Amino acid sequence: MLKINGLRKSYKGFSVLHGLDMNVEKGDVYGFIGTNGCGKTTTMNIICNIIPKDDGEIAFDEPNTKIGYLPESPALYGYMNSYEYLNFIGACCHYEGDVDARTRELLEITGMTSSAQRLISGYSRGMNQRIGIAAALYSSPDLLILDEPTSALDPEGRAEVMDIIQGLASSGSTIILCTHILSDIERVANKIGILRDGVMAVEGTIQDVQKRFASDNVLNIKLRYMPDINDPLCTMEYVEKSEITQGEIKLYAKPGVSEAEFFYKAISTLHTNKIVPEAIGFNRLTLEQIYIGVTNRVLS
Repeated sequence: MLKINGLRKSYKGFSVLHGLDMNVEKGDVYGFIGTNGCGKTTTMNIICNIIPKDDGEIAFDEPNTKIGYLPESPALYGYMNSYEYLNFIGACCHYEGDVDARTRELLEITGMTSSAQRLISGYSRGMNQRIGIAAALYSSPDLLILDEPTSALDPEGRAEVMDIIQGLASSGSTIILCTHILSDIERVANKIGILRDGVMAVEGTIQDVQKRFASDNVLNIKLRYMPDINDPLCTMEYVEKSEITQGEIKLYAKPGVSEAEFFYKAISTLHTNKIVPEAIGFNRLTLEQIYIGVTNRVLS
C-alpha cells in the first residue's frame, strides 16, 4: 500500500526526519508511535501532501491512492450541523455518488444519526472526533490516517471512537493510527512502527517485535503444586537449565531450539504426565515496556 524510503525534512535548518523508512501493507492497522517532537505528524502531513518533503521516496501501490486524514484537532464549522457539514465535505471532495445517501451512511457508521440536526458548536470532543472520522472516510479512502483520534477524550468517548476504528479494521481498512495510548494500539493494530529521532527504530508485527525483545526461549509454567529438580518438565529434552519458585518453573531452551519446538515438547510432556498447568507462555515484554526501552535507547 505505502512504502517510504529515506524520507527527510527540516524546518529552518532544524532536521526532523533523518531518512525515515516505513512500510504499510494493504489491510494493515499500523500503530505509528514515538515521543512528542520525533516527527510523526510531519510524516503524516508529507504522506498527505500537506507539506513537501526535502528528500526521499514515497510510493503507493496504486497511482491514484485516496487518503483520508483526521488531524489531532479537526477544525469543524460550529454553525453547521453534522448533516450539513458532511454534505459540504462531499461537495469539497467531488463525491461522484449520492451525497445525501453517503452522508447518512457515515452518520450511521459513526453513531451520529440522532445528533445530525444539532449544531456542531454544541458537540462534545468525542462527537467532534466522530464527525472528523466521518469526513475522513467520505471518499472511501484506500488509506485512512488518524492522528491522536482519542486524545483528551473521557473514557466513554474514547471507547466509542475505538469501537469505530475497530469496526473499520475488521472490515479490512488500511489504517495508520498515531496515538500515545498504547492500549489502543494493542487493541486494534497488527503492526507497529516506533519513530525515534527522525528514523524508524523498530518496525514489524506486534508479535514479531515482542519476539525480538523476548528473553531467548524462556518458558514460564505455573503449576498447582510445588515442583522440584526431578520434575519431568525440568528433565525434558531441549532444556538447558531450569529455575524453580513456588508453583512455577522457568525453563531455558538449549541454543538452536526453536520456540515452536520447545513449546510443543513442553505441551507433550505435560500431557504425558497428566499435568494441568495454570498458565504457560514465553517471556514477553509488553508494548509499553518495548516502547519505553526503544525510545530511551535501552533497547535497539
